[in-house]
Amino acid sequence: AGGHHPVREGEVFNMRYQALRELGCGTFATVWLCQDMRRKKQVAVKVLKSRESFAEAAQDEVALLRCVSNMKKKDQAGENIVCLLDDFRMIGENGFHILLLRALGPSLRCLMGNYAAQGLPLPFVKKALQQVLAGLHFLHKRCCIIHADIKPENILLYGRDKSLQRLLPDTFGCGQRTDLRLKGPGGDLGNQLEESDLLSIEVKIADLGSACWTYKPFSKEIQTQPYRALEVLLGLDYGTPADIWSMGCLAFEMATGECLFDPQPGKYFSRDDDHVARIIELLGRIPPQIAFSWNKATKFFSRPGALLRISRLSPRSLHTILADRHKWTKHQVTPFTAFLLPALQYAPDRRATAAQCLQHAWLGA
Repeated sequence: AGGHHPVREGEVFNMRYQALRELGCGTFATVWLCQDMRRKKQVAVKVLKSRESFAEAAQDEVALLRCVSNMKKKDQAGENIVCLLDDFRMIGENGFHILLLRALGPSLRCLMGNYAAQGLPLPFVKKALQQVLAGLHFLHKRCCIIHADIKPENILLYGRDKSLQRLLPDTFGCGQRTDLRLKGPGGDLGNQLEESDLLSIEVKIADLGSACWTYKPFSKEIQTQPYRALEVLLGLDYGTPADIWSMGCLAFEMATGECLFDPQPGKYFSRDDDHVARIIELLGRIPPQIAFSWNKATKFFSRPGALLRISRLSPRSLHTILADRHKWTKHQVTPFTAFLLPALQYAPDRRATAAQCLQHAWLGA
């Protein structure tokens, strides 16, 4: 009781959606590839656990998605957010479940697996970031929503041009593999696309399961660890700038194939300790007036500027990482760091907004 519904292949939801295969399973839900027997299309159905707390969270998610759908009618930027097609309830062996129906697409993580060594081509990185930022601006300003989990797995690919279907499989799960077997030139399966084909791909922000209203946060713990904003790590109240920090981490990873912050726990320190240390190594000392304004300051700092459990840091700059490790030229490094650093400002109120990021010269170059 209260757990996952034991979906079986061939099961039909709401007398319309036939389960074909499982795409993924998480703490709160399973996601199934289904055939819409009425419209003759394949869709994704998210089946929430039936426990009351999950049902409440699902109702919140439905409310957020309905807000997005309503606001889409007024703002074309809403097209950069995955749409809720339907939602309904059903009773199963373990109680009542809420099901959310969405459009289906492979994730950006799947595509990045094909370019891991060098990162995605920068023209595609810029185009994808423009669409992500337009979506974030729409969520933040039009909908008063914080996404709270921007990461490659939550950015979905799709093609406006029907001919692009030969490049992107209609349906697949990326949970069990790290890359997407793309169809290359000549129709053969290859590891990478021609740049012109890559630039035909659009992206959408997906999964509002962790999202909340700007005026009503649901949880103190948000965001997947490598993309978690400093204010969230240190226990401060957060807002839309937390999404911009995640976007900055996403931008670096897309462009280089390397995670900007990949914290690991040690013998005498936690993963959060290591995360804060890595942030300081890259972005410099956290000013005392910022560090000690946060609820968890004494959990990380013994005194202004000094970490409690990690004493030896290895400072490095974004410029050095890009130039030395990734062999970028100065012509490439300077404008990219100028775009990235405002998104990683320590003080949330000084961090660039989605609108300001969209106006940056690097994106349009």
